[in-house]
Amino acid sequence: MRALLLFLFPATLFAQTFNGTGGPSSDDGNNNDFILTVTGLNPAILNNSFGLVGACLTMTHTWDADMDVKLIAPDGTQIQLFTGVGGSGDNFTNTCFSQTASTSIASGNPPFTGTYKPMGNLGDANNGQNGNGNWILRCVDTYQQDLGNLISWSITFGNNPPLPFSFSHSNLPIVVINTNNQTIPNEPKISAYMGIIYNGPNQINSMSDPHNHYAGDIGIERRGAYSNSLPQKPYNIETRTSTGLNLDTALLGMPAEHDWCLIANYNDKAFVRNTLAYKCFREMGHYAPRSEFVEVVLNGQYQGIYLLMEKIKRDNNRVDIARLDSFENTLPNVSGGYILKNDYWDASNSWLLNYNPIDHPTLPVHLVYYYPKPDDITAQQKTYIQGFINQYESVLYGPNFNHPVNGYSQYLSINSWIDYFIVNELARNVDGFKKSWYMHKDMDGVSPSKLKAGPVWDFDWAWKNIWDCNIFQQTNGSGWSHHINDCNPDVNSNGWYIRLLQDTLFKNKLKCRWTNHRMTMLDTSYLFSYIDSIALYLDSAQQRHYSKWGHLGLNSGAPEIGPIPTTFQGEVDALKNWIRLRITWLDNNMFGTLYGCSLIGIPEEVSGTGWSIYPNPASGIIYISSDTAEDSGAFTITDVSGREWMRIQPGGGELTFAVSLSHLPSGMYFVNYGTRPVKRLVKI
Repeated sequence: MRALLLFLFPATLFAQTFNGTGGPSSDDGNNNDFILTVTGLNPAILNNSFGLVGACLTMTHTWDADMDVKLIAPDGTQIQLFTGVGGSGDNFTNTCFSQTASTSIASGNPPFTGTYKPMGNLGDANNGQNGNGNWILRCVDTYQQDLGNLISWSITFGNNPPLPFSFSHSNLPIVVINTNNQTIPNEPKISAYMGIIYNGPNQINSMSDPHNHYAGDIGIERRGAYSNSLPQKPYNIETRTSTGLNLDTALLGMPAEHDWCLIANYNDKAFVRNTLAYKCFREMGHYAPRSEFVEVVLNGQYQGIYLLMEKIKRDNNRVDIARLDSFENTLPNVSGGYILKNDYWDASNSWLLNYNPIDHPTLPVHLVYYYPKPDDITAQQKTYIQGFINQYESVLYGPNFNHPVNGYSQYLSINSWIDYFIVNELARNVDGFKKSWYMHKDMDGVSPSKLKAGPVWDFDWAWKNIWDCNIFQQTNGSGWSHHINDCNPDVNSNGWYIRLLQDTLFKNKLKCRWTNHRMTMLDTSYLFSYIDSIALYLDSAQQRHYSKWGHLGLNSGAPEIGPIPTTFQGEVDALKNWIRLRITWLDNNMFGTLYGCSLIGIPEEVSGTGWSIYPNPASGIIYISSDTAEDSGAFTITDVSGREWMRIQPGGGELTFAVSLSHLPSGMYFVNYGTRPVKRLVKI
């Protein structure tokens, strides 16, 4: 198609606009390339004086988020105009792009009439190339069913153009991916190249450095459900040999494997929601995916901060269960290992459970085969694992479900189920109870292997208040995530925790373990120290990330309730404030009692004072005692939010005195002596 050349001569701008024509855009995931041949561009060389300054298009489509649209310059430079914007909205009508626009396309609404900042940088084309030649508007419809049609499009050249984005170095490892102009599909993986630049801890990594940590072939595909609809795309990566075979590789200090993920951070403006949850679960004694922050450059385009992360899979260094081959179909081998999920399902990857959630008896529940994969698991293996789950549920929902020997505990590894509950409730992560819920079982040994909960996974929608069901909207940190079936979810939860929490022993173990964790890895000062350390580590990279995506201060991704912080530090502070509210609510509402609980990590002395407190935990009365009388300084008892409940002034020369706690609710408190902290006190 020939270009129509327009010459505009305002007093301060010399602009040349070239118009192209369109056509239908197929929805098979393939490239739909619309070519515009530019001739007679004067001056021809695109640089910092004259270059590409704008692009416009009009397109009809009935589900805008399906569209991935790039502008490709004659030298092959690709500029992402938009991808995954507009949700289920319709059309792009007179949608224009300029680097000087005040609003990013990621923050606009269909039909996007007006001028927006693109997701890529138009200035990347102004790199000294000759602008005459074939320009391509590449439109990819990433999902079937909804069709699009490009009506028209144009590109404009002028004075004072934007400059190429400059990304030269980082304190983070740099991941460089080249797909040789292939569009990355949802599946299957395409062959590509990956290089990782990493010069070691506390060293600067430069784009000009060699790909010294990994340099070789990969397979890559897009991953995720909702996250795949957002502008910053997540990916599955498989390290490969030059002949396409799996290549186990140790990346960034993580154990060697060939299956990896690049997790996008578009929906987590503090960048720490996933890693914080994984850190908690790991420190509780369970496997959780390891990860490292990186900055990614894809086909020459900067993509922002990602987590290079282990993909959940059976492996001695990941989910450490027995390998189960297709020929292992009799006991004991057929007993494991298995990884299952409560997740999106279809008839080919799952089975229907025989029992419904006890509080929602009409809801059907499916479990998904994760390992062995649905295509690999044999009929005998399906029969075994279905039978195991059915036996467990028949006991769980039976009259003697809480029997200490013959009840549900013979099927579940209890500590894992308690810790899984704690981490997901701490983060108020409803996804962890419906569609990101992993569980696994090893092969039976001398004694039968029990079902373990985890690993924990996917906290993008957690640790905040969002518009969804009532659980999410609570702004005071309240609400139980495991009640997700009350919200008419897109995937039904198996609801097992509802039944488990009808057992007094389970509740008391939960209360005990929660209280112990609160004294160690769930202490707010410890959690906040980790969050602050990540914020400091990412301080330079986050500026580039938000320059790229432009959504800081905007309600993007999970629709959040309340004011959106306009700075990165504001996002970090908002996260910490939310955690403080959530922990206070959980301290006051956690199921169970502490009778019979063995607590660790509670020092007997009030630090540096010579005073001791006993008993601890306590129910009615505590005694504050010292070998040496003191006659100055008051004691205060405060809760975890800092609220003062009591103030005690010892009498002169008094060595021991009693304090009644009868008016205090059960929970954790701090005993302070004067201005000196801190003695943890647990009230039963």
